[in-house]
Amino acid sequence: MMYPLDRELAAADAPQQVPVAVTCRVLKLARQPYYRWLASPITNSELSEAYRANALFDAHRDDPEFGHRFLLDEARAAGESMAERTA
Repeated sequence: MMYPLDRELAAADAPQQVPVAVTCRVLKLARQPYYRWLASPITNSELSEAYRANALFDAHRDDPEFGHRFLLDEARAAGESMAERTA
């Protein structure tokens, strides 16, 4: 995603400050999604994906030889619901 670049170029301490409108126009991005991302850079789906990955990692650390079915059961026991293909 290009939005971190927009934020970096528009920062007050940047060597050459570039306005967000100019950066978005050059990169052919809309400004509204940039400001929405700026208000909340981590989406709810990314957060839930991180929690699921953490639950799987914790289950795998305890028993590294078990497969995806065991990991799925352990993640569900930890409260992170997910599909079998996700695990």
